[in-house]
Amino acid sequence: MNKSTNQLIECVPNFSEGNDLNIIKQITNEIESVEGVKLLNVDPGKATNRTVVTFVGNPEAVIEAAFLAIKKASEVIDMSKHKGEHSRMGATDVCPLIPIAGISMEETAEYAKKLGARVGKELNLAVYMYEAAQENKERNNLSVIRAGEYEGFFKKIKLSEWKPDFGPAEHSVKSGSTVIGARDFLVAYNVNLNTTSTRRANAIAFDVREAGRVKREGNPVTGKIITDEKGNPVNIPGSLKSVKAIGWFIEEYGIAQISMNLTNINITPVHIAFDEVCKKASERGIRVTGSELVGLIPLKAMLDAGKYFLEKQQRSTGVSENELIKIAVKSLGLDELAPFRAEERIIEYLLKDDSKSRLIKMNLIEFADETASESPAPGGGSISAYIASLGISLGTMVANLSSHKPGWDDRWKEFSDWAEKGQNYKNELLKLVDEDTNAFNKIMIAFGLPKSTDDEKKARTQAIQEATRYATEIPFKVMQLAGESMEIIKKMVEIGNPNSITDAGVGALCARSAVIGAFLNVKINAKGLTDKAFAAQLIAKGSVIESKTQELENEILRIINSSI
Repeated sequence: MNKSTNQLIECVPNFSEGNDLNIIKQITNEIESVEGVKLLNVDPGKATNRTVVTFVGNPEAVIEAAFLAIKKASEVIDMSKHKGEHSRMGATDVCPLIPIAGISMEETAEYAKKLGARVGKELNLAVYMYEAAQENKERNNLSVIRAGEYEGFFKKIKLSEWKPDFGPAEHSVKSGSTVIGARDFLVAYNVNLNTTSTRRANAIAFDVREAGRVKREGNPVTGKIITDEKGNPVNIPGSLKSVKAIGWFIEEYGIAQISMNLTNINITPVHIAFDEVCKKASERGIRVTGSELVGLIPLKAMLDAGKYFLEKQQRSTGVSENELIKIAVKSLGLDELAPFRAEERIIEYLLKDDSKSRLIKMNLIEFADETASESPAPGGGSISAYIASLGISLGTMVANLSSHKPGWDDRWKEFSDWAEKGQNYKNELLKLVDEDTNAFNKIMIAFGLPKSTDDEKKARTQAIQEATRYATEIPFKVMQLAGESMEIIKKMVEIGNPNSITDAGVGALCARSAVIGAFLNVKINAKGLTDKAFAAQLIAKGSVIESKTQELENEILRIINSSI
């Protein structure tokens, strides 16, 4: 098997055209023509006259698609006529590769160099490497490379220190020059202001960006620049690490923005950047009215933002994924300038394979009808996982009601933590609803394999055993999660809102039924395993979970019955 089939990288090229949709479509058509690549997002900006494209795939396919896109951009974009708010130096201004799964940054950087060499040689374009793909640390920063922009690069490229890494030392009049590299995931993010002043926006950008501003004597704008003993300008650092920022006016919207690149959202996440800009803007008499995401964002960044703003309100964070995203969008004002569609902007949603979650996408009637049909799946395993998810959902509901109960304000965080744990169990159990059916289907596929020759028989037998083992492990996982969820349900019976104690009791009944039901599936599937030691070990563990769960159920019912 080709190693690259297990590896996934993202490519986010920025093309210097944001108005002519026909030109943009010609470029993206080239990307979509490559097998093994999925186009995730196309985000044109009229004022910046720039389009950010995002696609993913195995490395070889990605660099092939990137090359074709760069080639097409060099054909259809004329930089000599280009105008836009964003810094730029070429038709394909920058083309970063980002490791997503199964690949290191070092390996990704090698693919970037391979792409750069091909662009330089076959397209005769000047190519500069940046970030992890650039060994010379004096020229690995994109803003340093791009300084002077398209207009200034005709002279800059002739300087010995700015000889391109690949291609000729000539800045193409029509296509400019290109920067290719490898970097971590970057979030391009703009914050909207209630001002039209670029100077005021820049002042706020300098307040927050890591590089800060040059230190001056007296007047911070016109005063003499202060230098160190080597004659280098002294900087006053900004308040946010791993953030690049600049202020600009967007004619399309009629407002100024703080345009930011969040280069490490583990250090400065989106919600912290937003709040800090709000603070610095307020200090200057300016108000933030909303914000704008350019390109894609990881799911975790949105969930973390939702939790952050709920915590500021002293409200439970143990709510659904959809609710957290909704809170994040409203709190950040991501829908001020245009609708924010999570399914188009969150990278995990774009990569999600809905065929693997067919059952939980159904409504209640469809799910019941599918279960009642002549098809053997979904069967008892999937139903056990589903009733377990309902059980912990009831326990989570009690935690949320308790967190928001009048008079219990000092305990909101305690119940919020319980609710968040409950949501995690619910989410995992919902995944297992479909996975149990998928596991059953794997067995059916294995039994359908050819068995004409000895080798085919051997391969078929092995496939059946592997599928059977997996179909045994899935319901056992349901048992584990459902059993563990009983602890949360019991806690809610003990300390939760007394008005909802019976709801938690029904949750306990669901969880107990799920454990017993899933165990039936474990036992019947384990019978088909030739690895009898593994089967016996799993059944022994299952018996312990079943026994403990029944004890918890009795204890929970005793508490409830003594209270009603």
